Amino acid sequence: MTSVTLSVHISLAALAMFVLKAWRSTAFALYGYLNFTKAGFLEHSKRFKPEDMEAKIPGKNCIITGANSGIGYATAEGLAQRGATVYLVCRNKERGEAALSKIQSTTGNQNVHLEVCDLSSVSEIKSLASRFSKKDVPVHMLINNAGTLENNRITTSEGFELNFTVNVLGPYTLTESMLPLLEKAAPDARVITVSSGGMYASPLTTDLMYSESNFKGVEQYSRNKRVQVALTEKWAEKYMNKGIGFYSMHPGWAETPGVARSLPSFNEKLKGKLRTSEEGADTVIWLALQAKDKLVPGAFYFDRAEAPKHLKFAAATGSHALIDSIISSLNSMASLSA
Repeated sequence: MTSVTLSVHISLAALAMFVLKAWRSTAFALYGYLNFTKAGFLEHSKRFKPEDMEAKIPGKNCIITGANSGIGYATAEGLAQRGATVYLVCRNKERGEAALSKIQSTTGNQNVHLEVCDLSSVSEIKSLASRFSKKDVPVHMLINNAGTLENNRITTSEGFELNFTVNVLGPYTLTESMLPLLEKAAPDARVITVSSGGMYASPLTTDLMYSESNFKGVEQYSRNKRVQVALTEKWAEKYMNKGIGFYSMHPGWAETPGVARSLPSFNEKLKGKLRTSEEGADTVIWLALQAKDKLVPGAFYFDRAEAPKHLKFAAATGSHALIDSIISSLNSMASLSA
């Protein structure tokens, strides 16, 4: 192959990648505007069954990360209203205590507890798991809600990129560490991971910490959320005989403190069109209340229904084959056994 021919091939490949990325972004934006806004929720809610949300779950132990505001808070409040024993996992002690007090007051449920943990720290997550191991209580629900979108590259004290750590490595470490306690709650145990429609814009990649010099926080967030969906698939397959259900979900575009901080222009442009935190949390609570035989293991849910994991013509489906390699990397980073 001549240097000219090689150059043409490289240029065509670059053009094809550019077109594919542009298509993913455009398709995601259009699909999102039609479905992920408040208007989408109101339209989809016409098929909701009120009886699906009437179950009471006293005696169920539920751990919710990032529970002091936004979707995490709305989820914690919703489960506490239904009688669950709820553990709020929060980074900030003061904000966590305020959320705890408010939930106890509004629901009348005193079985709400605070666990302070920085989910950007693997060592703190392991310490949290150890504290729960000492309690030796069954964990009926682990809700991996905490997430972050930092637009600038930040490296944690343990040497990992911050978005990746909070969105992927942290939930992975916590879930794997909680498996013995989840098994105690079998066959009704479940792990629900709050992903994002942003994952539609990215295929799976093994470049977990975004090695490119021109760091883009939004793209890294999108990649992280794709990993969460693929991980959920793998967990469902790997632990199918342990009596634990694994599900991921998308809350839609909700007006939360996190969105306002990380995506201020997006938040401003769609002001009045975004979902409330309660609308964003609706499917999380729905997944927590349904009988497991009504749910699809490893599925991705949106507005109380199974949703596609890939947009048409986005060339992302085959990328999920990389998940075994990614899990190997996560085990190494977190010093977990395979």
